[in-house]
Amino acid sequence: MALRNNVAAASALADAVRSTLGPRGLDKMLVSDGDVLVTNDGVTVLQNAKVEHPTARMLIDQSTAQDSQAGDGTTTTVILTAELLQNALELTERGVHPSIIGRGFRMAWEACESGLKEIARPMSEEQHLQAVQTSLAGKSDEGIRAHLSNLAVEAALSLSEEVDGVASADASLVKVVTDRGEQSMASELVHGLVLPKEKIHPQMELLPKGGRIMLLDGGISRRKPEIDISLKVTDLGMLAALNERELADVQKRVDAISALGVDLLCVRDGIDDDARGMLHSAGITAYRRLERPDLELLSRATGATLVHEISLAAEDDLGEFSSLSETNWHGVNHLLLVGSQSRGLTLVVRGTSNIRIEEIERCFEDAIQVACNLVESPQLLPGGGATQMALARRLRRHAETVPGREQLAIEAFAAALDSIPRILAENAGLSPLDESIRLNAAQDEGGDWIGLDLFTGEPRDMAGAGIVEPLLVTRHAIEGATEAAISVLRIDDVLWAEQDAQEPDWKTDDSDED
Repeated sequence: MALRNNVAAASALADAVRSTLGPRGLDKMLVSDGDVLVTNDGVTVLQNAKVEHPTARMLIDQSTAQDSQAGDGTTTTVILTAELLQNALELTERGVHPSIIGRGFRMAWEACESGLKEIARPMSEEQHLQAVQTSLAGKSDEGIRAHLSNLAVEAALSLSEEVDGVASADASLVKVVTDRGEQSMASELVHGLVLPKEKIHPQMELLPKGGRIMLLDGGISRRKPEIDISLKVTDLGMLAALNERELADVQKRVDAISALGVDLLCVRDGIDDDARGMLHSAGITAYRRLERPDLELLSRATGATLVHEISLAAEDDLGEFSSLSETNWHGVNHLLLVGSQSRGLTLVVRGTSNIRIEEIERCFEDAIQVACNLVESPQLLPGGGATQMALARRLRRHAETVPGREQLAIEAFAAALDSIPRILAENAGLSPLDESIRLNAAQDEGGDWIGLDLFTGEPRDMAGAGIVEPLLVTRHAIEGATEAAISVLRIDDVLWAEQDAQEPDWKTDDSDED
């Protein structure tokens, strides 16, 4: 049966990351061609796993989407999907049609959506940091988690701006550079763009007071013919004349840049030696061979437009910057540019090894995504399994009002939500069944914000404990798990896709028989 096989694949995938859930979850060691990666980040584990089953690939894609949109909740998404499918399989064995189960799951999600709005509370300034710290729970060590959380909140607040009356913060505006050799706690957030580049001419001036910048999607060098040609030189003067024409063409382009009042030039391709001297004589500081993403960051930080041809450039294409300086880290020069838009930020990740640096990068990527999402949607939910337990309690009451077999699917949805606090307790070394019962009773008496404190083993108010999660993360995780589960439920058979016609591989022997 296709559903049974698909559920088995989803459950196997969920089992691979189940033990990583929560602040006391365990790590996974991923080994590939001698490279070793130790992490408890669910999406990292899944993306690096060798998985071929199509249903498992669907769940990995859903987890990746959760990571890109919310920055957290990837493991929860996979576990919820697997639990929903497992419960759905049990219902189909009892005679409930998958279409009815899918309809019941959608009804359950609509009830959850309403419940989330009732449970959520507005975020305070202090809780912004607490929510980011919660998202990093269980990753790396406590000191670096706190440090990265502070940097992420600082970055999100710096990037915050209002567009049509709605606050937003773009996490992609944060450039990440690495500096191996120092302790991880020395990682810092620089207000400006830091790039591992140095001036093309040592005597070119830095610009601490700012100026105007041009971004060129190309380079400045002698033009080459677009087609292959051969020249027959009969007079040495012809070579000299050709050289003069080429230099004149380069000088013309440099003069065009200078005429626009450009102080700083950044190009994607090369700048040859002749152009380097001309730019220096014109008083223009230049950097070459910048990658396209870095040019786009410079564009957003300075307001400059990326120019494809110097002859078509206008003053409106130029941007402005507040200062340009250089620094040297372990023998490598880095430029530091502060744009006029005050939008460019750089995280300098430091560590004693490449493995440590990669771990810090992954943690900050999650932290900055959560911090920026909270700027846009400052609504919080309780952590510690409180939200899932509160929703499950609501669904069971709601199921009693639903006639028909959809009621069974809603109850199955509630049971899947119950799995989150159980797994959190199990990963903390507590009794899953006992803690689930205690939490249910505690919420009945103290309200929806009572959750499990996995360090003390006692139910308590999550707001007072500082264990809070963004509404966006939980909402995306439950919605994504619901859609993925329904998609798998709709599959009743797995067929081989049609392939292109191929020449038959006939078996031949020495006989004349066909």
